[in-house]
Amino acid sequence: MDEEKIDLVATVGDLDPVVETLRVFLHDSGALRAVAVVDSQTNPAIVDVARLAPVEVTTPAGVVHLPHAIELDAQELARPRVHQLPPFDVDAEQGTVIGTMGGVDMVSDALKVLAAAFGGESVAMAQFPTSTGELQLTISVRVGEPVIVAIGDDQFELPD
Repeated sequence: MDEEKIDLVATVGDLDPVVETLRVFLHDSGALRAVAVVDSQTNPAIVDVARLAPVEVTTPAGVVHLPHAIELDAQELARPRVHQLPPFDVDAEQGTVIGTMGGVDMVSDALKVLAAAFGGESVAMAQFPTSTGELQLTISVRVGEPVIVAIGDDQFELPD
């Protein structure tokens, strides 16, 4: 099996603020993973930041990794008010999420701030642990569109 090599880099240039924004959000929110799909004419990208893993940045030029804890010469683009919550209780069959009152709304609102900060029609997405351990709760936001919540493979739109 011929695996494609992925370069380890110390910076991703003008995407460094996106990396920093996602890292701060990951740590503030307790998410397992935070992802930005950056809508940019000059530098479209997917920036994927997960706990205890290298940061992965995919651009038309290819895929690179940054060490998760590398210090970047960049400030976060936004730092919405969010805090860590206990794992959500979910029922994929019923499409229900039970957790701290207002928890899903808090995370959704924070992701809206991030998506807007990334610009254009960018998407901000985060995955959170659930009490089942088998499923993850994923919340995806694009400015001006309904919030999408996924429990495992099942997707639901949040009402306004």
